[in-house]
Amino acid sequence: MSWGTELWDQFDNLEKHTQWGIDILEKYIKFVKERTEIELSYAKQLRNLAKKYQPKKNSKEEEEYRYTACKAFLSTLNEMNDYAGQHEVISENMTSNITVELARYVQELKQERKSYFHDGRKAQQHIEICWKQLESSKRRFERDCKEADRAQQYFEKMDADINVTKADVEKARQQAQVRHQMAEDSKADYSSILQKFNHEQHEYYYTHIPNIFQKIQEMEERRIVRIGESMKTYAEVDRQVIPIIGKCLDEIVKAAESIDQKNDSQLVIEAYKSGFEPPGDIEFEDYTQPMKRTVSDNSLSNFRGEGKPELKFGGKSKGKLWPFIKKNKGATPEDFSNLPPEQRRKKLQQKVDELNKEIQKEMDQRDAITKMKDVYLKNPQMGDPASLDHKLTEVSQNIEKLRLEAQKFEAWLAEVEGRLPARSEQARRQSGMFDAQNPATVNSCAQDRESPDGSYTEEQSQEGEGKVLATDFDDEFDEEEPLPAIGTCKALYTFEGQNEGTISVAEGETLYVIEEDKGDGWTRIRRNEDEEGYVPTSYVEVYLDKNAKGAKTYI
Repeated sequence: MSWGTELWDQFDNLEKHTQWGIDILEKYIKFVKERTEIELSYAKQLRNLAKKYQPKKNSKEEEEYRYTACKAFLSTLNEMNDYAGQHEVISENMTSNITVELARYVQELKQERKSYFHDGRKAQQHIEICWKQLESSKRRFERDCKEADRAQQYFEKMDADINVTKADVEKARQQAQVRHQMAEDSKADYSSILQKFNHEQHEYYYTHIPNIFQKIQEMEERRIVRIGESMKTYAEVDRQVIPIIGKCLDEIVKAAESIDQKNDSQLVIEAYKSGFEPPGDIEFEDYTQPMKRTVSDNSLSNFRGEGKPELKFGGKSKGKLWPFIKKNKGATPEDFSNLPPEQRRKKLQQKVDELNKEIQKEMDQRDAITKMKDVYLKNPQMGDPASLDHKLTEVSQNIEKLRLEAQKFEAWLAEVEGRLPARSEQARRQSGMFDAQNPATVNSCAQDRESPDGSYTEEQSQEGEGKVLATDFDDEFDEEEPLPAIGTCKALYTFEGQNEGTISVAEGETLYVIEEDKGDGWTRIRRNEDEEGYVPTSYVEVYLDKNAKGAKTYI
């Protein structure tokens, strides 16, 4: 495996790749540098925190540290200083062992890379000069041959003309000989330069370029090894301080275990014990005299009048099932794995069809170029056939790339189709009827709450919000009656209900339907008295009870 033999024609790509490698190294240096800054900032904050809670000298706080709990806290503060010191050590070691060393290595790497590609460009320029010399000698040889032919034809014409003097004929003959000799010299020169060019070209492709590319490969491999060693150093720097940090934590635990609640209680006694005996019993003193009973201001009637409980609003609020909570939309995966199985299959099939169309388009273009090349071969005056080779190669490469891409999506499609169970005829009829009765423009509510790609939005009408508030108010005084079941359903696929208001179901599970699809793509179901929620309608096969109130049937 050698770049010199395998990548002999990839000079520009190797130049880009090696520059990318240096960029990666510089990015890692920047990462480590920011880590060291974080460690220093963290250590500084820990030290400031420990300093902030240190007892002030000549204050009441010093007396408080007689207690074992306060002594343990003081030990914790001291250990936090040592703990912060270890993070400073991490920062220093990462700076000296990684950041500084890699920065120096990057400069050396840039110089080495510059030298190798300078040699490569020099070799390219040399072979280009040789090529230009070859072309020049070729054109000169061609021109001299044409001149020699014209001189020969002119001599033959003069020789055949009886009206031309012998001197003019002799002059034409000599001119033809001179031109013929010049053509022979040009031929010899062209042959010599051609041999030289072939030799130089062989040296270029089999000696110079392989040697340069081999050195570039070794340089790149050294860079990869170096960044791997730096990552190991990065881990070792952390690992080296773990024992000391562990000792700090052990000391904190030791200080915590030294806390003696009995001792602290004794210190409280010693600090606040007065030494007096508790007072004795108080003797009875009788002051018998007429007593006038009055009605107490705090009578029972008043209590009853004032003791009415206040109505509480907003205390209890039964949770309502609103599955249309906006999801955080991230980047869509290439294989559409964020979609339900059926939607994913449709997306993959659409992607495969698009790729096949592009492949057919490229193949048509290739056929057109091939026909044009055949026309050029039969009629050279219309154009150079060789000028189409580059375009033909480019189109063939595009076809190959598109075929590989199509194979990838076809594999995902086959995987999805293998997992999808065969739906029953009734489910297909229901699904078709649902699509016919619920077009995309039925109402704006469904469009607001669910987008075509299956994501949700949280836009709701003011009327809906008012209903929720009113229901929450009523729930303070009256429990909401559970909705009656209007049918059953069978889960076609497993659904993980992760949003508020949804419920998780397993494939093949049978549940009760309490509210059918309102046109927003969701059906409300119940597993038992305590578990109910919404699931996508496409995930279940619904069997409605014709006798149930408000039930609809799909025929």
